[in-house]
Amino acid sequence: MTYQDKTKKGKIRLISLLTNDFQMSAEDIIAIYKKRWLIETLFKQLKQNFPLRYFYGESANAIKIQIWITLIANLLITLVKNKIKRPWSFSGLATMIRILLMSYVSIQSFFELQH
Repeated sequence: MTYQDKTKKGKIRLISLLTNDFQMSAEDIIAIYKKRWLIETLFKQLKQNFPLRYFYGESANAIKIQIWITLIANLLITLVKNKIKRPWSFSGLATMIRILLMSYVSIQSFFELQH
């Protein structure tokens, strides 16, 4: 199945999807692929900015806690990114927040005043 997708810049691109589910409508399959793509980009962002090279505990609970903390940190940085007025890349923002965590600085004012 092929459909037309509009990019953020307003351009139209053709996207082809391959499926063996002939019972679902084309719109449902397109919606599932779009949600799947959002999940894939979230995992890519997590792997790039919060590398889980090793776990601090060996129990299932310790691993779950570390993954939940990573997801919460990702959410908080996303909220900061949406709140500040100046454009920052997510990775640049994550790096600067890591550096600023031990300082008594207003994160929002710091990121808005930087040039």
